[in-house]
Amino acid sequence: MALAVCVALLVDVRWGEPPPRWHPVVWMGHYLEALGRRIAPAVGESSAGAAGPFVRGALAWVAGALLVVSVALAAVWVVSGGPLWLQVLVLGLLLKPLLAWRMLRDEVRAVETALGESLDAGRARLAWLVSRDVTALSEREVHESAIETLAENLNDSVVAPLFWFAVAGLPGAALYRFANTADAMWGYRGERQGRDWTWAGKWAARADDVMSWLPARITAALLGLLGAAHTLRQLPAQAGRTPSPNSGWPMAAMALALNVSLAKPGVYTLHPAGRSPQAADTARALQLAGRVVGALALLAGAVALYEMGRAFA
Repeated sequence: MALAVCVALLVDVRWGEPPPRWHPVVWMGHYLEALGRRIAPAVGESSAGAAGPFVRGALAWVAGALLVVSVALAAVWVVSGGPLWLQVLVLGLLLKPLLAWRMLRDEVRAVETALGESLDAGRARLAWLVSRDVTALSEREVHESAIETLAENLNDSVVAPLFWFAVAGLPGAALYRFANTADAMWGYRGERQGRDWTWAGKWAARADDVMSWLPARITAALLGLLGAAHTLRQLPAQAGRTPSPNSGWPMAAMALALNVSLAKPGVYTLHPAGRSPQAADTARALQLAGRVVGALALLAGAVALYEMGRAFA
């Protein structure tokens, strides 16, 4: 299993994402988009209350989760009778689309490259990564958003899928990716694209909170240990400044490690004593995130060597 992680990370760094037509997360998105039109009432549409949208959202989520887990279990079963090298290769290739370090790294770099051309170009590129309105963001706020997105998605796109793969194999990683994608598409507090998600997306949001709880804290600990270990004592207080039970942890850890202040106006300010982030800080954030991914790869390699040693003992 650990060797499959090494394969997945190697394929990710070398080749990146598979084509959309072969990407399981894209398939999950199609399912969520199709069901979303049926579970969330249109804004202004008369409704019987919260119960109907909530139950529809919960049932649609559970049905999708069962489908994703069943497909993953079937894939594991198909390769389980083959030679060990084939199992490792296939599991690694199947795990790869469920994590996305290279794409995250490249997209954050692209924001800074565009910002170097003009503020408008930086805002436009940032809009690919975030759901917030970017039209009025200052240069400092674009830097902040890029670093925040990197920290939060280091958990969502790398650490958490690998955590759940370690816990429950390919089905665990697939279930996490489904939960995280459902939260991104359904987990809104209010209106999005003409539909009211207040209750329809409640189950999806809470399911992602539960599955991300421990990985988010692991991500924050890794960022702290590899960036500025002396800041770990401040981490819980800073992480608690955000309304999210999880995203504040990696973002706060990144802010403390870089000694910068990260803020979302009217919502939170992380490490307010820090300085305003600059382009060089985004580069430092990418280096730190890369060290976390490298540490995970080394850990997987060490576990793989241990497993191989036991097998031949």
